[in-house]
Amino acid sequence: MRRQLGLPGRLLAAQALVVLVGAGTLGLVAAVVGPAIFRSHLRRVTGPVDPGTAHHVEQAYASASALALGVAIAVSLLAALAVSAYLARRLARPVTQLATAAADVSRGDYAARVNGPGLGPEFDTVAAAFNTMAARLADAEATRRRLLADLGHELRTPLATIEAYVDAAEDGIAVEGEDTWTVLRAQTTRLRRLAEDVVAVSRAEEHQLDLRPRPVAVGELVSAAVAAARPRYAAKGLTLHEQVAPDVGVVDADPVRMGQVLGNLLDNALRHTPPTGRVSVHATRAADEVRVSVTDTGDGIDARHLPHVFERFYRADAARDREHGGSGIGLAVARAIVTQHGGRITAASEGPGRGAMFTVALPGAGPAAGS
Repeated sequence: MRRQLGLPGRLLAAQALVVLVGAGTLGLVAAVVGPAIFRSHLRRVTGPVDPGTAHHVEQAYASASALALGVAIAVSLLAALAVSAYLARRLARPVTQLATAAADVSRGDYAARVNGPGLGPEFDTVAAAFNTMAARLADAEATRRRLLADLGHELRTPLATIEAYVDAAEDGIAVEGEDTWTVLRAQTTRLRRLAEDVVAVSRAEEHQLDLRPRPVAVGELVSAAVAAARPRYAAKGLTLHEQVAPDVGVVDADPVRMGQVLGNLLDNALRHTPPTGRVSVHATRAADEVRVSVTDTGDGIDARHLPHVFERFYRADAARDREHGGSGIGLAVARAIVTQHGGRITAASEGPGRGAMFTVALPGAGPAAGS
């Protein structure tokens, strides 16, 4: 099998071909044009010349020109080949490095990076784009592994409960104080909700949600979300308060999806606020931005957990959160929806036991109706 030349060899061969063609063209032009010009100048300078002498002088000129031209072409060819070899190696090095790094990434080594070759903005742009791609692939792989691990952990508890109750039913054993069918239904409901949440967060984070934005009053969004959550709050003995500034105006948003965001935040506050606690929803306007905050007097969040609360399946206290019934996905869904609306969502807390505040910020679309 014939071995193909590498990139340096091909570049050098291309440069050599260019130099050879140039040298051949130079020699041909000099051989055709040079003697005629020399003969014309010789006649004008010395007048009529003996044909023999003229022939001898022309032969001397041709020999000298050929020798000088040959030496010049040889030297220039060697110099050009030396420069071409250097440039070929210089250009091939970053390409080879990029090819090696790409092969490493294809094998799953997402830590592979390439250095900027310093050969101009085009090469630097390619290197930077490759490094960015590798970093994103590494993040995606880490997220995938964490998601699979967390999902397996989430499935283990309800499946273990279902398996235990099925085994007990097969053995004819009744669990004292528990209704088997109620427990099984609760666990299957938990599995169904988990599956729906996984699909929802995946679609949201991939920007595949079918948003139907329209101008909607922020007061209407807040009132609808509070009204939907109020029965659950009343059942737990929590106070739910809303306050919407008169100048809060409207936002260009999908009311169903933003209702989902506020519902997730209210459900999160409900789970983490003890009975007799208080949850407040405030909507304000700052310049061209509308902010809706949900503040509770509940468990609070340690400072080290704040940067991670919007990650899928993340729990500051996994045992307590499972008791509260959360899947660990609601806040991730909320962030993805808000981001797709061009806004942002943040979390703040003064520490454990001191409550928490979640704030959604969206671009304002206009003043309130009638203002």
